Amino acid sequence: MKSTPVPVERSEKLNLLDLDRKAMEAFCAEIGEKPFRASQLLQWIHQRGVDDFARMTNLSKALRARLADTTEIRAPEIVLAQRSTDGTCKWVLQTDARNRVETVFIPEEGRGTLCVSSQVGCALECSFCSTARQGFNRNLTAAEIIGQIWVARRELGEGRITNVVLMGMGEPLLNFHNVVAATNLMLDDFAYGLSKRRVTLSTSGIVPALDRLAEVSDISLAVSLHAPTDELRNELVPINRKYPIKELLEACKRYIGREGRRKVTFEYVMLDGVNDSPAHAKALVRLLSHVPSKVNLIPFNPFPGANYRGSSPEAIRRFSELLHAAGLIATIRKTRGDDIDAACGQLVGQVNDRTRRQARLQAASS
Repeated sequence: MKSTPVPVERSEKLNLLDLDRKAMEAFCAEIGEKPFRASQLLQWIHQRGVDDFARMTNLSKALRARLADTTEIRAPEIVLAQRSTDGTCKWVLQTDARNRVETVFIPEEGRGTLCVSSQVGCALECSFCSTARQGFNRNLTAAEIIGQIWVARRELGEGRITNVVLMGMGEPLLNFHNVVAATNLMLDDFAYGLSKRRVTLSTSGIVPALDRLAEVSDISLAVSLHAPTDELRNELVPINRKYPIKELLEACKRYIGREGRRKVTFEYVMLDGVNDSPAHAKALVRLLSHVPSKVNLIPFNPFPGANYRGSSPEAIRRFSELLHAAGLIATIRKTRGDDIDAACGQLVGQVNDRTRRQARLQAASS
């Protein structure tokens, strides 16, 4: 399907997709409505996918007219939809006149996972990630984050989305306020009603923000680790120079400390000759020996300009066996949607790069 430009006009109206329950109740109080109106609005918007106030029949005509005059329900617009041979769906969504993000739905037997973006591009510079090469423009609003679920549900039909992972474009913890508001809606019984175990935030390790998250949320946590030593992780995940592995693991233990039954998922992309040797596996075992965890081994998904190759299936299998033998839970992620560039690390969207990262990379390679 060919991508077509979508004009995005700025609006002075309040976008109700930006409001979680607390904010919606405050808005209702501000306009002289009782708190139960917030629940009604959340149900109409998120459970029923309604964006026309005239259809909200349990609201008074006067309230519907007022809402239509002063507010709106506006999600990002689809400019490109693709379906993989394995059933994976990818949507490119227009967020404003110059920026687009990508959202991916991965169907599996008994579950359907939606991978959503939190930023336009990414402010970090992980060396193995295609998204990182695009540079960074801005944080997504809460409406643009939850709007990805709103749009996907409209396209897929009710009941298809059972899990949400914030593993798309961007570092969620660098967009703290908007990500928390969006995840509140994911969990709210009057919105999407997902279990906290079915909403997962993936972070590269912003330690202060992770501690802040523990104060306001208990959704599932995934950490992009990718190396068992600071020396190697500094190269692969540069934010490690600011928040090294020891500090990160202590923050992870604090996050799950309130519920000892929970585990942190550590993501580990497998790079040929870089982090995939038996010695790396043994070092990873030692590193995680005192952290309730499971390890998700991710085959590297190539992209133009990548300086890495993926580990061989045999190397990944051997690595996994060493982790299992030491008592760690380890899974090998099945690559999905790579034929439409929807696999892990391949999302690029369209970024008006204010960091000039793309220009710097091109200059360095010339």
